[in-house]
Amino acid sequence: MKDVLRFTLAMVMALVGSVHAGTPTEPAVSVGPERPETAIFAGGCFWCMEPPFDALPGVHSTTSGYTGGTVPNPTYETVSEGKTGHVEAVQVVYDPTRVSYAQLLDVFWRNVDPLSADGQFCDRGPTYRSVIFYLNDEQRRGAEESKRALEASRRFPQPIVTQISAATAFYPAEAYHQDYARTHRFQYTFYRASCGRDARLRALWGDARDSVRSKP
Repeated sequence: MKDVLRFTLAMVMALVGSVHAGTPTEPAVSVGPERPETAIFAGGCFWCMEPPFDALPGVHSTTSGYTGGTVPNPTYETVSEGKTGHVEAVQVVYDPTRVSYAQLLDVFWRNVDPLSADGQFCDRGPTYRSVIFYLNDEQRRGAEESKRALEASRRFPQPIVTQISAATAFYPAEAYHQDYARTHRFQYTFYRASCGRDARLRALWGDARDSVRSKP
């Protein structure tokens, strides 16, 4: 579905100039509870994964980008063509004294279709698969526990196919992708509605979509 917007994006790029993906950021978490920490999630279109985390108190920033692949310095075009092995993802920088990793996981689950292995919503293919990328053992345990809890809840009759993988280099996407929901409201609203994302999320999660676990 995002291919439908490529012409629009091309015109935007012609106006603002083509911007290549940024330098990769290392998959490291800051030490100490008083310092920001980092989490990485892939849930289909990264345009749609920024807003839910941006709205969460304690989140400092979100960055759309590419991770999980083997080719350095990927671009939107090469990733979309499936040539790099990357997925679209968001890097979340947050204050752990205000929001827990468990809360971030809650927001992640309620904004993805955990039953879909070959993409998310209208975007199909491995580029759009749902993945939790852990940056340390604590995040790995938290992600695995959250997945087991979802499976044990028997909310869904189908298996949960969201992957949990070790983080690799994260490459920020081109500038025009960042904060897309805010800077390209018309295109974003059209894309999101056309993709059927909200309808599917309501069918999957209902009122639970808006709930967030209390901070421990």
